[in-house]
Amino acid sequence: MPAVPQAPETAPLGTPPVAAPATSGLPATRPVATGARTGRVRRFLQGARARALEPAEDYGWFGPDSVAWRVWSYPTGLTVGFSRAVVVEELDPFLIAPVKVSSKIYQQPKVRYDRTVRYFATCLFGDTRSIAKASGILTKVHARVAAPDPVSGLLSDPNNPEQQLYIHMTAWHSILYTYEVFGPGRLSAADEEQFWAECRIAAHAQTIDPESIPTTRAGVREYFDRMRPRLAASEATQEAMAHLMDVGPFAPELPRALQPLVKVVGWFFRAAVLSTMPQYQRRLANLGQPRWVDVAIKPVMRVSFRLVDRSVRAKLMLLAILSPSTVTVAGQVLAGVPARNAEVLSPEETYRRHDAPTPKELYAELGHDQSTVVFTPSAPVPLEVAERAAVH
Repeated sequence: MPAVPQAPETAPLGTPPVAAPATSGLPATRPVATGARTGRVRRFLQGARARALEPAEDYGWFGPDSVAWRVWSYPTGLTVGFSRAVVVEELDPFLIAPVKVSSKIYQQPKVRYDRTVRYFATCLFGDTRSIAKASGILTKVHARVAAPDPVSGLLSDPNNPEQQLYIHMTAWHSILYTYEVFGPGRLSAADEEQFWAECRIAAHAQTIDPESIPTTRAGVREYFDRMRPRLAASEATQEAMAHLMDVGPFAPELPRALQPLVKVVGWFFRAAVLSTMPQYQRRLANLGQPRWVDVAIKPVMRVSFRLVDRSVRAKLMLLAILSPSTVTVAGQVLAGVPARNAEVLSPEETYRRHDAPTPKELYAELGHDQSTVVFTPSAPVPLEVAERAAVH
């Protein structure tokens, strides 16, 4: 999961939770906690209303006619699709280095997941001002979170274009693949061509060279074939992948009576994500699943997502549960709320209009020298590095 900037504090839709009064004979803390949890559930139910959404300034880089909006906004997109992406990303050794050192996915799992979803949603569904701001903040944050890869001794540079390309391709491929497996099915040839063309457009939000994005299914398959020998799974990788597939740490606090539901949903969610991963990735991650589960989970999830897709309220509520701060970014698209200005800008026009540097320009100013050897490969890791990596 890439490092993400701290999102501005945005109040979730709906009314704030109301603490329940203390009940005689019980500790004062218990009813307050229960009331707070009930309040959160009520907030999700009441807040999932289209009329509470503010129109976006413009349609950003894509708009209602884009295939990207159609695929990413389907219920598979920001659920199993996004989860598959962040799990598979961990197989890049240079990506896991700063993830392990920062340990934020363990210390603040819900906050970290929420901000990461919000960033991707901003680049896909946000207006151009928001995209320019978010991409600039992320590039600056990445410039401060480089970490040494213990195996090679090289500096892991989160802004490195090749590293960003792997994250980008994994996200777009995962979103499309889960849309095909658990959603409406395979896109037409014309729509798929447009989807990958739009993937190139989205690459402008990072340091990636857009020309390096493959634009055909065969090209995408070739890219991942070329990446396969570079993927590896250390103990830290396996720990992160298993953690990211466990819904429990990321689920909102619920009343005690509803907590068993989290385990049930979590099992189906994990099974769905794992069923889309090729066997070599499962072996690297030490994650196994019976073949019958791979087969049986597909029709169950297809029906579930189809039911959610029929209701705007259900889609907004699901998003509010998974990533509360993202509702104000993607909710307009899910609910069909038109932008104030029905305009779609190119990335070049976006950065020029909002007087913002591109990620490439920022990277040229802030980038790290990845040729630097921090310590000799196979030598003992410096004590301060080992201590930081051991804490989570």
